[in-house]
Amino acid sequence: MTLLKKFERTLWILVELALYGILMWIFIIFLSQENPTLKIVTRTLGITVTTFAIVGVLFLSIYGQYDVGRRKSKPIIYSLILAVFFTNIVTYIQLMIMNTVTTIAAFRLRGLELLFLAFIVQIIVIILFTYGGNALFFMWHKPEGCCIITSSQESLDFVVQAIRKYKKQYRIKYIASYRDNEALIKMPKVDTMFVYDIPLERRGELLRYCYDEKINVYFNPEIEDIVGTGARYYFLDDVPMLNRNVKYLTMEQRIAKRIIDIFFAVVLLIATSPIWLVSAIAIKMYDGGSVFFKQKRATINGKIFEVYKFRTMKENVVNKSVVEEDDRITPPGKVLRKIRVDELPQFINVLKGDMSFVGPRPEMIENVEAYEEELPEFQYRLRVKAGLTGYAQIVGKYNTTPKDKLIMDMMYIEEFSIMRDIQLMFQTFIVLLKIDSTEAFSKRKTEIYTFPSVDEKE
Repeated sequence: MTLLKKFERTLWILVELALYGILMWIFIIFLSQENPTLKIVTRTLGITVTTFAIVGVLFLSIYGQYDVGRRKSKPIIYSLILAVFFTNIVTYIQLMIMNTVTTIAAFRLRGLELLFLAFIVQIIVIILFTYGGNALFFMWHKPEGCCIITSSQESLDFVVQAIRKYKKQYRIKYIASYRDNEALIKMPKVDTMFVYDIPLERRGELLRYCYDEKINVYFNPEIEDIVGTGARYYFLDDVPMLNRNVKYLTMEQRIAKRIIDIFFAVVLLIATSPIWLVSAIAIKMYDGGSVFFKQKRATINGKIFEVYKFRTMKENVVNKSVVEEDDRITPPGKVLRKIRVDELPQFINVLKGDMSFVGPRPEMIENVEAYEEELPEFQYRLRVKAGLTGYAQIVGKYNTTPKDKLIMDMMYIEEFSIMRDIQLMFQTFIVLLKIDSTEAFSKRKTEIYTFPSVDEKE
């Protein structure tokens, strides 16, 4: 066991390579029933293996790898399933093109049932490797002892709620308010420190302490951190500086982004048309009311537009954010919201140019006004068009705090690239697999952890 732990990194690399190799082997074995050239060493086999490997690496970079011990089992499984699904599709189409030896009219999709069976077997293998890998990892590694340094009971509740979802990774040993110097002095030796919602100067002191004591540290980014994203080293004579230019989308980026928006909006409108029909019928049959719902939202530079959605609530009800067990939501609406189908009519907004596929979530005008009163920087989100998807929509939840939404949206704005847009569009499929992405506001629960004494937040 001691020898294995010394070479643990190498072991996990070998396990990961074995998993990817098995997934490729399953694809080839099943598809070879319809394509005999895959059973022997041929050009077709070589190109198919190369395509599967290259496309697989591309989608693994989009969705995430086999990082057991770092992530929980379900997110790893979802990521790998989506990566393998798209890899299978691209490699299968390439194989069918290779089989078209005459004219393009001879192109056929053969062996779709074999592709489906291969995917089912791949899912089983992914599940076994993921649960088995995490079980093995946590046999070797005990949870890291951690402490939490924060500012208020409310902030503590948020952090604890998140950490408790990773019980195998972290064990809370100590908590303290950043104002309580005596408690900080008495802090026991820990492996990891979580620093959340404290002033930048105090955070800097704690980061230096963690660096000195070789303690892993997690801290929530502030707006100043995001503004510094992408800063470059610059030497002003012999004075080291960091240079950060204010970023705006170039004309070329705007044109490319608009072309992508129009292309995908048209393609997806056609592809999802049966879902539109079923949704419209379900809404109409329930109460005979209108199928669509329109609401004023804010987009780039504060411009007001009407967002389109499938109606999920009863008509003529108070317009406010959804809460847990909200009796305004109709039975068909619950289903539509759960699988995010209610958002599909926003393709029309994308075509009209009100929205982009990727960008900050368009908030209700009432919410924007309320958020900006508490957090004036919330207006920074309006430097780009509102979007159907983005960091806040993929990683965040319906009840994510306004500040965290702002931070995620600013991360997108400051790191903007066309490739990042395409990456986020593919990552949107993960949202359909997450049960908590539509978690309502009242679902935030207070945990039992409390400070010995907690001052009011400054």
